Amino acid sequence: MESQSAVSTILRNQSADPLFTPIETANYIGVTEKTLAVWRCTGRYNIPFIKVGRLVKYRKSALDTFLVSRTHGGEV
Repeated sequence: MESQSAVSTILRNQSADPLFTPIETANYIGVTEKTLAVWRCTGRYNIPFIKVGRLVKYRKSALDTFLVSRTHGGEV
């Protein structure tokens, strides 16, 4: 029962905060997938990601936070 509850929570959060593939992430923030991979490997920008085996995913909320942190000038 407990694991079913955890799965339900994950699925509910997924719809509110979707996970993006590296290709989707690169398109969303306006860089190439290769640039994103370099940033991930070198730690140039600390964009949180989820990694299970070879699978890499990014939460939309983390990408939005990253973009806000990189915004210069004006009110956000």
